[in-house]
Parts: sequence; structure tokens; C-alpha cells
Amino acid sequence: MAQHPTPGTPHPAQYALASVFGPGREDMTSYTPHARYLGMKVVETGPGFAVVMLPYRSELIGDPVRKVVFGGAITTLLDHASGLAVACALETLRAIATVDLRVDYLRAATPGLDLYARVECYKVTRNIAFVRGIAYEREPQDAFASCVGTMMVGANRAMSGFARLMQEGAADETEDPS
Repeated sequence: MAQHPTPGTPHPAQYALASVFGPGREDMTSYTPHARYLGMKVVETGPGFAVVMLPYRSELIGDPVRKVVFGGAITTLLDHASGLAVACALETLRAIATVDLRVDYLRAATPGLDLYARVECYKVTRNIAFVRGIAYEREPQDAFASCVGTMMVGANRAMSGFARLMQEGAADETEDPS
């Protein structure tokens, strides 16, 4: 017998990307050229959150004396994780565009270490999603940057490369193997 929610109670959330929640897959940045170019890797995704890693590379150094990563690369890491967190909060995949992203640098990132961003999407309205997150090297409790932002949802009617990847993956799962 089908269970129906009691009137007035929220229904359980459905997520467009639920099939990829958990550890990141190698192909999760393959349709995002800047993320692929920078070597970003998706570490983990879940309902309304994403963790993304940016490997330390010499070409990302902004201060050659201290060997500190350029702030623009860190902002890009947080922006990419923000978009992915929003995608992980949606019931239906739609295009996502950054409207505003504020990044506060709490200290310089430690040279030589890979950088991580953990961002959560804490509210989605019809057209806007709200995010907050941190960037860190070793432990999330010792963040070197934080961010808050707003993202437009449904900004572009064209299907994104990541949405195409997910659609192709869903089609592969439903095909008859015989």
C-alpha cells in the first residue's frame, strides 16, 4: 500500500543528483572546463552540499616569495563548490549562475598543500539559491577563507554539460542489458 504524507507535513526531499551523492567521481568536473583545467576534484556530494579539492600547483602561486596560492584560484574553488552544492539541493537540475559571491580571507593558505572547499546550499527559492562555505587545507575547523553567496537558478534554458552527463548516466542505468 502506498504511503501518503499527512496533509500539512512536508514530503521527503527528492534530489536530482541523489544518484551521485557520496564520494566524488572522476568525471564530475569533466564538463566544467575551468575546473578541469585547474585540476579540481569532487571529493564528496550530498543533499545540498559539496566538497571540492584544488591541488596545489606552482602555476597557481600568486605570491612567489611566500608560495601562496592566488586568491582568484581560491575564489574559483569556492564558486565551483557553490554551484555544485546548489545542484545537489535541486529536485530538478537547472542551470545555475553566480549572482553574488563574497569571499573573506581569514589568513593565507599554507603553501604546498591541496586546498578544499566545503559549501552548503541552505535555502532555495523559485529563482535564487543561497550558499555559505569555507576553504581549508587540513581540517574544516581551521578555515583560511569563508564565503556567502547567491546563485540564480534557471538562468539559462540550455542544458549544462554536467546536466547532460547526469542525463546520459540515468539513460545508461535504465537500458536493458540484454
